[in-house]
Amino acid sequence: MQTETPHSAIKPAILFLCTGNSARSVLGEFLFRSLSGGRFRVESAGSRPTGQVNPHALSVLQKDYGIDASAARSKRIDELPHEPFAAVITLCDSAAAECPVWPYPAARAHWPFPDPAAVEGTVEEKEKAFRDVAQGLEERFRHLLALPFEIFLDRLRLERELHKLAS
Repeated sequence: MQTETPHSAIKPAILFLCTGNSARSVLGEFLFRSLSGGRFRVESAGSRPTGQVNPHALSVLQKDYGIDASAARSKRIDELPHEPFAAVITLCDSAAAECPVWPYPAARAHWPFPDPAAVEGTVEEKEKAFRDVAQGLEERFRHLLALPFEIFLDRLRLERELHKLAS
């Protein structure tokens, strides 16, 4: 006899993709995990990971949000658990182009953000670029997390909502 799983036991998974998995996707992973209060399984990965997380991403997460992301690491997509994701969100144009087809059913969205790691200048200027991305992500995450939980269980409705937040 099969019983239905209550909504409270379901933990949808969200994946943030970037090429290097060193800045934007790491910010997305740790910020969304923190803001969602453990209601979601959150991962990030890269199509061509750099192998290290940008220290400015870690600094902004710690200083601005009190998030210890020292366990963050830059990883490949194929290192992720082979479990379905409710949503796959690309945060850079090259990741969107390199990962046009996700092999599992998931709501897909592209939220392009400029690469803060490409900013040259003082430490303050670099951290401002990371802070700007984090604040842009936070704004979208707060809108997303205000949606009824059931939307995360309906791929088409979730994809519509993700696309609304893309601009």
